Amino acid sequence: MSGGARVRFAASIAVIALVALSVRTGPANAGNDAAATAEGIFKLDHLIFIIQENRSFDHYFGTFPGADGLPRDPVTGKFTTCIPNKYLGHCSRPYHTSSLYQLGGPHGHPHSVADINGGAMDGFINILPDKPGKCWKEPRQSTCIPYVGPQLQPDVMSYVTAREIPNYWTYAKKFVLQDRMFASTDSWTLPSHLFIVSAWAAFCSDPTDPMTCVSDISFKTPEEQWSYKEPPQYAWTPITYLLDEAGVGWRQYVGDATCITPLTGCPPPPNGNPLDKTASSHNVVPGFNAVVDAGDLNRIQTHTKFLSDAAAGTLPPVSWVIPGEPVSEHPGSSGSIHDGQNYVTNLINAAMQGPDWDTTAIFLSWDDWGGFYDHVVPPVVDENGYGLRVPGMVISPYAKRGAIDHQTLSFDSYLKLIEDRFLGGARLDPATDGRPDPRPTVRESLSILGDISWAFDFTQAPRPPVILPTTPTALDPRAPIRSRAAHPNHWP
Repeated sequence: MSGGARVRFAASIAVIALVALSVRTGPANAGNDAAATAEGIFKLDHLIFIIQENRSFDHYFGTFPGADGLPRDPVTGKFTTCIPNKYLGHCSRPYHTSSLYQLGGPHGHPHSVADINGGAMDGFINILPDKPGKCWKEPRQSTCIPYVGPQLQPDVMSYVTAREIPNYWTYAKKFVLQDRMFASTDSWTLPSHLFIVSAWAAFCSDPTDPMTCVSDISFKTPEEQWSYKEPPQYAWTPITYLLDEAGVGWRQYVGDATCITPLTGCPPPPNGNPLDKTASSHNVVPGFNAVVDAGDLNRIQTHTKFLSDAAAGTLPPVSWVIPGEPVSEHPGSSGSIHDGQNYVTNLINAAMQGPDWDTTAIFLSWDDWGGFYDHVVPPVVDENGYGLRVPGMVISPYAKRGAIDHQTLSFDSYLKLIEDRFLGGARLDPATDGRPDPRPTVRESLSILGDISWAFDFTQAPRPPVILPTTPTALDPRAPIRSRAAHPNHWP
């Protein structure tokens, strides 16, 4: 950034601080007394974003009462959806599964395009690979039975209910469920996580020059993907840059066996379970030049550190929590959806039981659809998305009770809330943020994007915690993982 640009940005940050002080009557982290006199979103001093893996809205909440779920005949109550299935020669309908393991389907950008199929939303089965050993190639193989429905549907057509994910449904019933939360981009995990922290995904021909970056939502070659032990290559501007400039604390918490010093080596922790690692395609923050240049790698911490920070009341204003493999809920992983649900519940319980609960908002979502069926056509907002619909929830002492938010939202809503709460409304906008890049759209400013603060009722007294039962063995790297071996048919 040029000297003049830095001066202009510093001046804008000073204005932001004055605006914040004019709204609040106390400092940002002064605790419950300050929260009681603050207004609106300024009652929230801690924003926690928990991002799980690869589930569509219809797969997890397609039968949730009042939500825009699986289409039904209003008279008979039967599902009206029937998706073409070239492997069986007839269409296949959604089915309930009690299995805690699913295989899902391919979920890169070409697969998203095929699933959506011009708005027909009917490509989910026919896009599955036609290879021996897959349930949809030889559906009567005994080894495939757990991954098909009663009419031999592949499990991309499956859905679960409160019987399989009771805690998630309890959160949805007691807090806020978002039934039009779309992944920010039309692709898989890596570009989705890049959007979560920067509102863009790009390939930079010069990894030190933001102006050489061009939109990229495929990321299928090693040259496109940053990996541990490599120098950073994401040159455009992430939200962490604006937070640093404004003096707002942040951390990203990852699996305990993750390489949290990614430029100097990646040894696992003593006695750690090597499976409890967050892949670099999920832990994208260290791949940004702006993060490394700012000396911020120490802000990458572990899940164990999240639990201790929550208990001690030392969580930063902004936290992202990214799972390790066994608790990610990624189809085909070594853990079950119960492992993932237990891990998330433990995180939420820790935040609720900590001293900062009364000033906290937790946002829970899944980074992409994982190949599972969803019936809602995603809006097209620019060359990069949106992607297919995923579950989203808001859990907070100020969250409305048992509400369903039908606004159109995306992960860009998270960035907009961070900016509105802590940055005086400053955006990741090349024209104003002091670190320009050629991103095609200022995503947070799109008119289609709903107001995520609708989920809150700031007139109510802070609600007490809702502590749910859990068996959080997957969080302890020394404990055994309660699951089967990883299934070989795992879609990247």
